[in-house]
Amino acid sequence: MESPEPPAAGNVDVRLVASSPEAARQVAEVLRRCFASSEQRSYPVGTAAGGTRLHLTVDTARAAEPARSWLVTSRSSGDGRTQTDEI
Repeated sequence: MESPEPPAAGNVDVRLVASSPEAARQVAEVLRRCFASSEQRSYPVGTAAGGTRLHLTVDTARAAEPARSWLVTSRSSGDGRTQTDEI
């Protein structure tokens, strides 16, 4: 499997998987309150119980409070490993 191209500097691609479209939208709304973001794209998840996968890109260079203060004080763990359940 090929790794996706990283987003532009200062941007982060966010991918959510939720049990319902509404749950995914609620999390996306919180992110949009903290960061400028692209239009979200949603896709059904192929499970019997339903579900939604939602993608959006946030711009960390245009962060609003409280994200701005958190970004200034946070540090990277330095652990760039991919998690086993990531696509």
